[in-house]
Amino acid sequence: MSTQFYADAATYDRLFPGSEQAVAFYRAEARRQGGRVLELGCGTGSKLIPIASDGRPCTGLDLSADMLAAAARKADARGVQVRWVQGDMRGFDLGRTFDLVVIAANSLLHLLTAEDLVGCLRSVRRHLAPGGRLVLDVFNPSVRALALADGVRRRRDALSFVDPDRGLVHVDVADTYDAATQVTRGTWYFSTESEADVVVAPLEIRCVFPQELPLLLTLAGLRLVERFGDWSRAPLTADAPLQLCVCAAD
Repeated sequence: MSTQFYADAATYDRLFPGSEQAVAFYRAEARRQGGRVLELGCGTGSKLIPIASDGRPCTGLDLSADMLAAAARKADARGVQVRWVQGDMRGFDLGRTFDLVVIAANSLLHLLTAEDLVGCLRSVRRHLAPGGRLVLDVFNPSVRALALADGVRRRRDALSFVDPDRGLVHVDVADTYDAATQVTRGTWYFSTESEADVVVAPLEIRCVFPQELPLLLTLAGLRLVERFGDWSRAPLTADAPLQLCVCAAD
């Protein structure tokens, strides 16, 4: 788990401002399911707070206390009630079931081993109400992109953001891909115009390939109901950016 990378909630929100399409998709899924919603790896609540604003009873679980504190402030500012829980998605017991469980924005991929992935999915299975659904999104791995992870530090211009105190922040990333474990291990460097490497943070993230994901779900007592390749619900193809999955109890 790359806890250091997520220690600063404000920087995270500037680095990953979120997708309006993703929020709209998950709000639509919550409307379709009805009832209670749980998000694992909820971060600062960018998806869960809009769902809660629609009147859904919502719970957000995250490992980072800083992320949860930021989420609580954002929810309070919008006048929205959400139950925030600090916990580990690899294994949890919230004492209730949910009609919709969400694992968004590659959060599942912070679990680096098959054992951790199945443990998380089994916990989800135990928390699903009858007729409940798990909806998750993970990136669709590109072998061409993984081959470029050669450990060389490179500027990621698309990730640059403005910090109100530091000004423009540039992001460099150096990463390598371990095919045996399917894990990309990287170091992220944040620099301003006047100071290099203000923050240096490691990040590890796993790949889950399209033929692997249904097997992991089966081991956890879940099954794939629908799978899309983008937020418009287009079919999953080789070049699709996402694996957007709707799952049910087996």
